[in-house]
Amino acid sequence: MDDFSITHNGKPLAKSKYTIDLNNKTFSSKENNLVLDFSCLHSWTFTTGSNCAFSTDSNCTFKTGSVCTFKTGDNCTFHTDGNCSFNTYDKCDFNTDSYCTFETSDDCTFNTLDNCSFITSRSCNFKIGNHCTLNTSGNCKFKAGEDCTFKTGSFCIFKTGSFCTFTTSGDCIFDTSGGCIFLIHDIMNCKFKNFDDISIIFDSNDNKRYVLNKELKQMLKMINA
Repeated sequence: MDDFSITHNGKPLAKSKYTIDLNNKTFSSKENNLVLDFSCLHSWTFTTGSNCAFSTDSNCTFKTGSVCTFKTGDNCTFHTDGNCSFNTYDKCDFNTDSYCTFETSDDCTFNTLDNCSFITSRSCNFKIGNHCTLNTSGNCKFKAGEDCTFKTGSFCIFKTGSFCTFTTSGDCIFDTSGGCIFLIHDIMNCKFKNFDDISIIFDSNDNKRYVLNKELKQMLKMINA
């Protein structure tokens, strides 16, 4: 009895419409709207069309179209188009298009386009587009476009465009463009590489809202020197 199932619109997919290699652990189909339940199996490679749903164990690789859903173990790699949803464990790599949603654990790497949402744990790396929302733990690195929202822990590094909002703990480094808002646990332990376009910082450590006038900017510049 097979340890997997492959269905299309609720019925078993005809074997003529896919190629499977049990020895090399590969599955390939040009069909859309597949449901692949390999939840007890690891180290498979899948190539499919769009609007597919995957359930697998660890160490799998996915090459798919858009609007796919993934529930996997750790150490998986994803190459997808947009509008996909991911629920994974640790150490996964994502290379996607826009409008994706990620819920992962630690040590993941994201390379995406715009309008994505991330809920992750710590030690993740993000290279993302515009209009993204990120809720992470600490020790993450972000390279982002404009109008992104970050909620993170400590020891994070941000390089972003304009009009971003940051809610973080201390010991973060910010290299941003203009119009950003910072809600930070302790601004004196953070480093800012560009003060000229920063207007508002709220320090939750002493419950104060700072409007960055010349004096405060000069003080922060001295701390960051």
